[in-house]
Amino acid sequence: MAEIIPIEQLSYKIDFLRSKKNNLVVVGTNGCFDILHIGHIRSLQKAKSLGDILVVGINSDSSVKKLKGEERPINKENDRAEVLAALGCVDYISIFNELTAENFLQKFKPNIYVKGAEYSLDNLPEAGVVKTYGGKIIQIPMIPGFSTTDAIKRLKKI
Repeated sequence: MAEIIPIEQLSYKIDFLRSKKNNLVVVGTNGCFDILHIGHIRSLQKAKSLGDILVVGINSDSSVKKLKGEERPINKENDRAEVLAALGCVDYISIFNELTAENFLQKFKPNIYVKGAEYSLDNLPEAGVVKTYGGKIIQIPMIPGFSTTDAIKRLKKI
């Protein structure tokens, strides 16, 4: 089971792990992960395959509301974190309050930052942070037909 770490302690934890293993490859990704689906699972598995440990940032409930609207999130932040923690491909999880993951990434400076290919690197706020410390950005293609927003729309029709 993955460890859920307060964002304030994340840098200490990752620095400690890096001190124990030379050339530790840390991978980071983030999202709302409101209703977990196969697209999430496959992208998290792919992200984990790129390094030694996978750190996942989850948008807090308040930031999800600002990003997705007043009816979201469906699941509370601690519940979303616990569900992700049960996945074998996830090692560490932190919840962040900002709308973007820039501060989250700055805390532990992953060697690789993974984001969906639906984002343009030109418009990805986190890209600037990753470039400042020499990290690499890898984009993973979305799996067509899997979206939390689309699932909620389908459920509303029932």
